[in-house]
Amino acid sequence: MVGSVNVTIRVDEETKREFDVFCENVGMNITTALNMYIKAVLRTRQLPFLVTDIKSLSQKEARMELKQAFKEAQEDSIKNGTDKMTMEEIDAEISAYRQEKRKNNAKSRA
Repeated sequence: MVGSVNVTIRVDEETKREFDVFCENVGMNITTALNMYIKAVLRTRQLPFLVTDIKSLSQKEARMELKQAFKEAQEDSIKNGTDKMTMEEIDAEISAYRQEKRKNNAKSRA
């Protein structure tokens, strides 16, 4: 396994508190939730929600949209069976995908 590094982010206190509660309610901590998010983005090569012009949304509407997007991502992970995967299993799946992609790219160049 590759070594880990610290990543520092800034969020307002209320958002962090709400996210702490959410994470606790689903049986994880913020680190696990953010690692899952990062791995999902890397696996799919896209953000798991639609990015819109937040200037056209109120702060409350934007928060509601993000909460809905997170809920949908969570439901998708349950549907496709990745909700119970460990970080090691996710890493292995990503590595296998990348290896297969490299192999397919090499074949198409030949």
